[in-house]
Formats: sequence, structure tokens, C-alpha cells
Amino acid sequence: MTVPLSRRTLFGAAAATLAAPRLARADAVRTLRFIPQSDLGVLDPIWTAAYVTRNHAMMLFDTLYGIDAQYRPTPQMLAGHVVESDDLVWRLTLRDGLRFHDGTPVLARDCVASIRRWGARDSFGQTLLAVTDELAAADDRTITFRLKRPFPLLPAALGKAGSNVCAIMPERLATTDPFKQVTEMVGSGPFRFKADERIPGARVVYERFDGYVPRPEGTASFTAGPKRVFVDRVEWTVLPDAATASAALQAGEVDWWESPTFDLLPVLRKSRDVVVAQPDPLGYMGILRFNHLQPPFDNPALRRAVVGAVSQMDYMTAVGGDDPANWTVPAGVFPPDTPLATDAGLEVLTSPRDIPAVKRAVTASGYKGERVVVLVPSDFPTLKALGDVGVDMLSRIGLNVDAQYADWGTVLQRLAKMDPVEQGGWSVLHTYWSGLDQIDPAVHVSLRGNGRAASRGWPTSPKLESLRDAWLTTTDPGMQRSIAADMQRQVWIDVPYIPLGQIKPATAHRKRVTDMLHGYALFWNLHLA
Repeated sequence: MTVPLSRRTLFGAAAATLAAPRLARADAVRTLRFIPQSDLGVLDPIWTAAYVTRNHAMMLFDTLYGIDAQYRPTPQMLAGHVVESDDLVWRLTLRDGLRFHDGTPVLARDCVASIRRWGARDSFGQTLLAVTDELAAADDRTITFRLKRPFPLLPAALGKAGSNVCAIMPERLATTDPFKQVTEMVGSGPFRFKADERIPGARVVYERFDGYVPRPEGTASFTAGPKRVFVDRVEWTVLPDAATASAALQAGEVDWWESPTFDLLPVLRKSRDVVVAQPDPLGYMGILRFNHLQPPFDNPALRRAVVGAVSQMDYMTAVGGDDPANWTVPAGVFPPDTPLATDAGLEVLTSPRDIPAVKRAVTASGYKGERVVVLVPSDFPTLKALGDVGVDMLSRIGLNVDAQYADWGTVLQRLAKMDPVEQGGWSVLHTYWSGLDQIDPAVHVSLRGNGRAASRGWPTSPKLESLRDAWLTTTDPGMQRSIAADMQRQVWIDVPYIPLGQIKPATAHRKRVTDMLHGYALFWNLHLA
């Protein structure tokens, strides 16, 4: 695919305009130019689980534990921990040299406040705090958990690399209501946020934090180990479309495109100066998420009817084309080829699709023609492709579909609304979660059935909650697999969401970018040639 000359010229002119004030220092400053998956519409990583916000957060905020490439938690901000009193008391000790971007030291009370704010919103955090009798700062460097029962997953919770990350921020910010956004970005991570250079919808800028002290030992691996930064500046630039992004990468106007569209991968692979790779073997799990608080999807019979119309193949080919290297179907609740993946009850998605039968089931459910607002991000190609398929499918089964297209930042704001659609609420969103975030019930937020405390969609399912608790309290792998299968069967009954398949995304970068870590977009460890 080629880009018309006019588009190349327009991009070049725009890039030149943005770059002009910085030309004098360009040679002296090592700048990585990056195209994110979407605009950074929300800054607060606790308020939203959006991956673009998580990637931003991992630059600015450090975490108490890191997760290595084998998904094992290891101390990150911590020097270590001790466990006492029959595994009911954990004492976590901060390592030396930790400072926030405003120059103040990181203290245990900052961490306690940050854990509490994160734990009010994150599914794994909610679980940890529910088994905690006391969380306190014993002194400036010691964080103490006193538990109601042993919880060996404590490091995995505090170090989780998926959304929402337990971002450590100053106490003055961490005491903000977790349902209100923090907009002042002060962390202790390896980069500083340049609020004065942010252009919403166009550009976000970060600079290396010279006061950051990496771990002195270990090897950088995913979010674990020393976070050593070898660039001075990272510029995120949002481009108008995929073709423009592809042309910019091939021309060397940017260094890294996080999420190229699948149709442009053959073109990028032919470029001698571009590397195309699959950074994450777990990929992304597409989902259709209902709003359970409002009609019509507060009706479980209607949700079950919709399951019968879903074609995972239609969704995946819309995103990744006809190449099966780009996706996997069928896919259930847990990512394919992971320990808990199961075919339990999967015939509800793999049996032949019968639209007339689904239409009859929709009528039998008691659906009364209520408006179904489907939010579709217009500037996020993968989510737009999923949304387009869903809008067509829901219309074909007789629902009164109102497709509302908006930029991703606006969609994120809308998703927080629990109101009826007449008051700006929503009914359906097609999105995806990293396989890392659906690998087991501890982190799989779409499986939570705890109502208004759950993630966007707010399903209620006492049975799913009971099964999740059982999974968390057993360490027997066989029993864990059996419970996971039961959870998948329950999903077809309660339908908190519908799995749409596994997407296997690629990333693309110039050959001058080397030593990139596997996983999602991480900006430490890499070098610019």
C-alpha cells in the first residue's frame, strides 16, 4: 500500500512545524519518537484501565514489585520483605534513594495511600484489601500488612503489570478520591511528564528523570530489574491515520509505531530499515462488554441471546484479515495455550450461527425495543473494527442500535457513566484486554461479578465471585483448572461479557532502536543507534 504524495507532504509539513522550536538542540538530545496506539485522553492510571494510560504510567510511576518475563513478581521499589506470624504479617522495606519528581523522598506513608487508592478500583487490589486487617506505615521505610488469612499472592497483586498498575504517588495526590482523576503527574519512575509540552490529541512528551536510582542488581526483564534509561526524551505523536503512521515510520520521521494495523504489516516488513515483531505471546483478548446496570442488558436472557449471534471469526478477520497468524479462534475466557484455557461450554460460540433463532430468543427475552448505545472509538483502528462488526451483528438480530463514534479519550470518559442512555450512558463496548490481564481469575477483571465495584459494565454474579474466591484459596493446580472450567461455564449463564477471540498484534520500529524489552511499550533499557 502506498501513501499519496499529498499526505506525505502534509505530514512532513506538520512534523517540521512541531520540530522547529527544538532543532537547535536536536543533535544534543537523544529523542525517541513514538506513535502510541491512541491519544492519551486520561492521565490517571487508577481512574482508567486503558492501556495507553498504563504505558504512560509505567514511565512516570514505579511499583513496589516488578514482573519478569516469566510473570514472577520480584522486589522493585523494595529492598525486600519478610513474612511473619504464620504468614499473616508482611513487612515491606523500601530501598534507598527513592525520590519523587518534585524532589521529595518516597516514604512508606506515600505507598500506603497509593495502595489504598489503587485497591479501591483494581480487582486484584480489592481482593488484597478485603483480606487485610491493617495496612500501615510502621516508619518511613516500612509498610506493614496484617492479614485476616494467608495471601501468598500479595507481591503479584502489588506488582501486577497489567491494568490497573499499583502506581506509587505522593500521599498528597494518592489521597484523592479514587473516582476522581488526578491530573498532576508526580511519580518516582524513570521519566518525568512534561505537562507544558502536552498538546491534547497530538503530542505528549517525557524527559529522563535524572534523580531516578535503578535497582543496583539483576537484569531488566519486562517490568522487573534495573530500569536504566539511555534516551533523554520520548515524544508521543498521534497521527491522523494508519497510512500516515506507516509512511512516517518508513521515512524515518518516527522511530517506533506501537500498534500497526494488520493490513500494513506486509508493507512494513519490506522496508529494509524497519523491524516488525510480536512483542507479547499472550496477545490481546477481544471482548464484547455489556452495561449490566441499565436496560436492555440488565436482562440476562437478552445477554444469553446475543451469545448465539457472535461469530469470533467475523470479529477476528475484521481486525487481522485472513491470516490466522494474526489471531486465534475459538477462544474462551482464558487465553489459548495458557494453563487455565479450557473448552468447557465453548460450543455456545463454536456451533453454527442461526440468526433467525437468535431473533426469536431476543423476542422471548422480553426485549421491548430499547435503544442500544454502542460506543465505537473512531481513532483506534482495532477497536473500531470490532465495533463495526458488533454494530452490524446487533442490528441484524433486531436490536435498536444507536452507534456512537467518538475519539478514544471521549469514549473513556463516557464509560464511567452509570446513567441511562438518555442521560449520556452506554449499552455496549467492544474492546480488548491483554492476555496478561486475563491469564487467571486473580487479574481477570471481566470475570468479576461484584456489581458497582466491578470494572466498567458492573455485572453482578454471586456464583462467579464464589468460584473466584475458591480459586484464590487453593494452590492445587488441578483444582485451579477445574474451578477455571466452572467459571467459564458460568460465564455462558450470567454473560458478564462475550469473548471475541485472541488478537496477536505486532509492533514496528526502526532498526536504530535496539535492546527493546518484550511485553508492552516500555522505554527503559532500549538504545538509539
